[in-house]
Amino acid sequence: MTINEGLRLVAGSFVLITILLAHFINPAWLFFTGFVAINLIQSAFTRWCPMIWLLEKLGFKKEQLIATSE
Repeated sequence: MTINEGLRLVAGSFVLITILLAHFINPAWLFFTGFVAINLIQSAFTRWCPMIWLLEKLGFKKEQLIATSE
């Protein structure tokens, strides 16, 4: 699995888990969902994401750019 796929898996899992926790346990869990969203937005502008750093340390593969000719 690549870092990009891992990041999508983690972000999607966090969002789904916190929505379930907010529904069944306490609505305050939605603040964590907001934290995930803010982190995704800031990483789009800064090109830095702590989860990518962690996934690299865990050994996930980097994306390989594929040159296409048209």
